Amino acid sequence: MNAPTGLDFASIPERIQAEVQRAIQRSIKGVEYFSTSGPTLGSTPKDVLHSRGTMSLYHYRPMSDEIYRVPVLIVMATTNRGYILDLVPGQSFIEFLLKRGYDVYMLDWSAPRPEERSLRMEDYVLDFIPDCVRRVQADSGEQDVSVIGYCFGGVLSLLYGSIFPDGPMKNLICFTTPIDFREMKLFSNFSDRRYFDVDRLVDSVGNVPPEMILSSFEMLRPASRAASQIQLWENIWNDEFVKSYRMFDRWATDTLPLAGEYFRTITKDLMWDNKLYNDTMSVGGRAAKLANIKVPILHAVAEHDHIVPYDAAKHLIAKIGSADKEEVMLKGGHVSLVAGANAIKRLWPKLDSWLGTRST
Repeated sequence: MNAPTGLDFASIPERIQAEVQRAIQRSIKGVEYFSTSGPTLGSTPKDVLHSRGTMSLYHYRPMSDEIYRVPVLIVMATTNRGYILDLVPGQSFIEFLLKRGYDVYMLDWSAPRPEERSLRMEDYVLDFIPDCVRRVQADSGEQDVSVIGYCFGGVLSLLYGSIFPDGPMKNLICFTTPIDFREMKLFSNFSDRRYFDVDRLVDSVGNVPPEMILSSFEMLRPASRAASQIQLWENIWNDEFVKSYRMFDRWATDTLPLAGEYFRTITKDLMWDNKLYNDTMSVGGRAAKLANIKVPILHAVAEHDHIVPYDAAKHLIAKIGSADKEEVMLKGGHVSLVAGANAIKRLWPKLDSWLGTRST
């Protein structure tokens, strides 16, 4: 009997041996995976400039001899930890900015305590952000401050900028920031006012549990966790793959609860009434119209963002009142746009070239 065309019997023992060795390596690496804690994240040297309740303001130590005049304040999303922008050396957005000569601060969040269930949208927009801006001004000795907002941190930054259009915000950069909440399809269906009793939820449990928030994200791609775990097992012999997996998986599951009253406003004003898009949004009785923002703005969106799809973000630039405004769409997803190999090659250099000329 002739061997089937293309089948090399002589190579079979070698291939079997290679697969056996790889299976052994998987088992060894699997034991290592469960017995070690993974890479240390968020290790770029920094000082806690101020901490109050759920809010922390960090100042990162300079890494360049020459520093741009205008400091940068990063406003993180209230659902996630800020270390996604400071993973490990060589893969840290914070480190990149510092080495490029920026003076970097970050407004980061921790889990609100049960007694902080009453925190409102105005506490974030009219208190936390202005307080941090004033402290950045005092610490840096500069009046101008550039603001970078990631995801819902971008929404908070837009609200702040629209209410305080006369400064001190000099430049605004938004990453994957939604304004048309009708286009957040699954979240819109999930919070449909006909079925979702947000008042009962907040009045009953206070702060919205992180498990509920994480589940809503995972429902966007129901099979993604199982698929990623299969991919991990297939590549567990690859140290670099495992390192990357652990970094992003830890951040993705490290979800923060949301203060009850704050969540109530997000649901009613943004999800239900779409007030930011409809130009009817107000915070603490103060109108928050995007047309009020006149400072230079850059909005970076991801081509394959499943959390904030382009239809939810695409109207931002048109609604901003600035003459100097730009949208840039880059390959990647909601997270890979700002962190990882994709961001290192695409977003980071683009932001540096845009912001550098506006930071003197």
